[in-house]
Amino acid sequence: MQTVTIDWDHPADPKPVREREHVRDYVTTGGLDGHLWHGVPTLLLTTVHRATGRTVRTPLIYAEDGGRHLVVAAGWGAADHPAWYRNLTAHPEVRLQVGPAAFQATARTACPVERDAYWPAMTALWPLFDDYRAAAAPRELPLVIIESLS
Repeated sequence: MQTVTIDWDHPADPKPVREREHVRDYVTTGGLDGHLWHGVPTLLLTTVHRATGRTVRTPLIYAEDGGRHLVVAAGWGAADHPAWYRNLTAHPEVRLQVGPAAFQATARTACPVERDAYWPAMTALWPLFDDYRAAAAPRELPLVIIESLS
């Protein structure tokens, strides 16, 4: 069996300019500029691309619960799941940067009971999640729970 080395330190940044600029500001300032985006907390999620094995970084709105980080695979209400979500379902080990802190973690899709329990917290942060949910129908927007490995 071949051992694959994952380069967590040199991820590709998102292609859309607005997201790429957000990531660059977040990284270069250690989260001082970028952690709060439009008044809501954001983190940087680095996933392993399911086809290439390269790492890819994505900014996401998050909530916290008992040391766990919660994100929604909304994809702006698109019909398909966002690439970062498809990546973590293939490879659940991820890296997070939350403000200045960066750490390894594992991600999993919340079960329906968890999703229903956490959904109000996510929409309290970003009410547009309800609009994305309606736009994406019949696709269910997955809620992802991310837990630190340390």
